[in-house]
Amino acid sequence: MREVDVAIIGAGPTGLFAAYYAGFRGLSVAVVDVLPEPGGQVTAMYPEKMIYDVAGFPAIKGRDLVANLVTQADAFGPEYLLGVRAEKLSYLDGRPVLSLANGDILRCGAIIVTAGLGSFTPRPLPAAENFVGSGIVFFVPHLADLAGQDVLIVGGGDSAFDWALALQPLARSVTLVHRREKFRAHAATVDRVRDLPVRIVVNAEVTALHGDTTVTGADIAVKGGETETIPVDTVVAALGFTADLGPLTEWGLALDKRHILVDSTMVTNLPRVFSAGDITEYPGKVRLIATGFGEAATAVNNAAVVINPAAHLFPGHSSDAG
Repeated sequence: MREVDVAIIGAGPTGLFAAYYAGFRGLSVAVVDVLPEPGGQVTAMYPEKMIYDVAGFPAIKGRDLVANLVTQADAFGPEYLLGVRAEKLSYLDGRPVLSLANGDILRCGAIIVTAGLGSFTPRPLPAAENFVGSGIVFFVPHLADLAGQDVLIVGGGDSAFDWALALQPLARSVTLVHRREKFRAHAATVDRVRDLPVRIVVNAEVTALHGDTTVTGADIAVKGGETETIPVDTVVAALGFTADLGPLTEWGLALDKRHILVDSTMVTNLPRVFSAGDITEYPGKVRLIATGFGEAATAVNNAAVVINPAAHLFPGHSSDAG
């Protein structure tokens, strides 16, 4: 068992800003996330997508926002425990004890849960169930990896069309297959893709993948039509994700469906356990990255007072600290 002032569960934008702010307040920080790199859903699902509602940035790529947040937090040296799940919560002498799936145990001054939608698992592509090779991805962390390839995108939502927009300038070819004629994606995005040399096949399904160690082709079956085999180097299965709070549901947290109930100080019903970001719920809640940033600062400042009752709730402005 080792000591840390604040354990932050979730390394998405809200968690990363909480790590910065806790460091600014002179607190030691450990950031825990089941994903192998920081950024949460932004990194996993839309790293190349432009975000327009973060204050101070007219537009910024998801990847760049995460990189900036990591750099900001790095000034205070938080510890990252990535690729590991937070499992159990207990208490010792009134302080929370967090047990991780890798066997680490953290005795914390406070815990801040910033887990977004919880851990999320990509919906599987049925045609890939019996395919043992590589070449199936659910998101594209680095677009350049697919440069010059024949790319097949499966899905009809925003992610599918966002990947089509991002990959078309780089790939040799992009084919998008959707099982229905109507798309869930934003109409303006669909129109932009239709104006590009992207082949869109509707009322169709991918029924089989070909290749030994990696994908070389795919069978596309159109309803009422014939099956066509096309060359494919990479399949992007943009079929969505299922979210799960996992072990958090066993902690005794007061929940509203899949969200953690908090008050105006961002504290939960459990002592010294706070929460911020999309995972929280309270009257008037608005789920935006910008909202999560403010909630993170509120959670950290209130946690700081709980950890050290002699501390001030408001630490002063960062511009005064130099």
